[in-house]
Parts: sequence; structure tokens; C-alpha cells
Amino acid sequence: MKQMLLIYISFGILFLNTSCSSENDNNTNNKPLVEETRLNVAYGSNPKQKYDLYLPAARSEEKTKVIVLIHGGGWTGGDKIDMDYIIPTLKLNHPNHAIVNMNYVLADLQTPAFPNQFMDVERVIDKITDEKNDLQIQPEFALIGASAGAHISLMYDAVYDAGDQVKMVANIVGPTDFTDPFYANNPNFDYLLSALVDESAYPSGTDYAVAVSPVLQISGTTSPTLLFYGNADPLVPLTNGDRLNIALNNAGIDHNFSVYEGGHGDNWSQADYTDLQNQITTYINTYLAVENPD
Repeated sequence: MKQMLLIYISFGILFLNTSCSSENDNNTNNKPLVEETRLNVAYGSNPKQKYDLYLPAARSEEKTKVIVLIHGGGWTGGDKIDMDYIIPTLKLNHPNHAIVNMNYVLADLQTPAFPNQFMDVERVIDKITDEKNDLQIQPEFALIGASAGAHISLMYDAVYDAGDQVKMVANIVGPTDFTDPFYANNPNFDYLLSALVDESAYPSGTDYAVAVSPVLQISGTTSPTLLFYGNADPLVPLTNGDRLNIALNNAGIDHNFSVYEGGHGDNWSQADYTDLQNQITTYINTYLAVENPD
């Protein structure tokens, strides 16, 4: 059944295709903290509710902000390991930031995707916030999502980030508007979307295509957003990027919309990938800046 969902929906196939030492002191000796990695940190009871945490050296509550990576996979597949490739680049470009690479509970017939996957982001952010003293971080966040992970990132920022802790979002080929004819004209769409939605979590009569479309949730509180799309994407139409671009313009949100030659991120040029990385670096340095890094 999960395979049928992926085949018919054809939304978000991810293109970006041990335990570790722990120092839990609060730097009481005023010694600079060393770089630390904590793998498979549990943030819930489900085996998928785990994240990897990369803490930089010399971190502190005054300066160390957090970059969160959210993988794709059509909401029913994928794993945080799919985002591992970007971590060395982020460490190089942002050596004073912490990095979280998170899993979330994948959808199946017993566990719908929405809003559960949005709430998993909230659980991660809440846990890290609660542990800010131990971790020596400042709980402000950038979300970088790919495909389904970009959709989750956009929805969390637009609807669930009540404390305004998210300061920017990088949306890489994320579905944004399920009222788009690309989806809505599929005769199986309503059934397939309902299979991804926990109907008990929404009021009776909710139009789910509207409720889980980030483009229809944009407001003046939406975070600065980067948009990256392919002009020949068979899974997420360019019109989804166009519609989000218009909504962000109308709301007066700082953003940048990039369209690359190719499909779902899997055959873009090296120059395009470099441009994507450079834009993310610029936005992190602008909206998640480290104050007094030395």
C-alpha cells in the first residue's frame, strides 16, 4: 500500500540521494567546549524519532544557533542518512553552528503523515530548547528540507512555529500547493491525500488540500525563504514554486526563487548545486548569524 501511495501521489522522492562521546557539563571550569557528535538521540518513543546532533567547539548559549536538516522520501520513505552529504559543507561554512539531522515517523496505514510529521519537528525543537543549558546553544533555527522534507519545513514554519524560533527556511523542490491542477486533476488524488492525513486532527469539513498546502498558510510572520526548483520536474511542478513565490511576494517576505534546468534535483548542473549552496550560506549568515563568534 505504501508503494501505491508513492506511485500515485508522486510527490516527493528524495533526490539528495555508534554511539558517541558526551560531555554534559556546562563549562563550569570556563574551558572552551570541544566539538561533539551525538548520534541517534531519541526525542520520542517511536524508533524513527531520533536525530543526529553535531555540536561545534567553543559553543555557548550566547552565540551557537542550530541548522536542522529534514530529509525527503514521499512522506513514507527516506532517512536522515540521505542528508549526511551536506553536513561537511555546513560544518566548513558555518563552524560555529550546531547541526541537527532528524528522522521523523514515516507514514503508513496506521500512522498518517499530517500533522504528525509537522509535530515531530516541534518535538525536536522543543527538546533542543529544553536542553539549551546542557548543549550550550541558543535555540534559534534554520530549516533545510528536501522534497517532502521541504514541505514539512514550510508547514512547520508557517503554522506551528508559535515562538518564532525558525529564522529561515531553505525549500529544495518541496510540494507547496495541493490545489494545483497538477495534483487536483488526478482522479485518485482526494483518496490518496486522505490516506496521508489524520482526519481526527482537523475539524470536520476541513479541505485537506488547503490545510496542508504551505502556500495557502503564508502570512506576515513567515520566515525568509529560499526556493529551489527544476523546470522539468515530473514530481513537483514548477507551478508550485511559482505559487509560493507569489504568496511570499504578497506577504512581503524576503525570499529568493531559483529555477534550474532539470528535474527533481537529480540532474542539475554542478554550477546550480554550487549556487544553491552559496544561497543557503548567505541566508544562514544573514538570518541565523553568529554574534561575536570568537
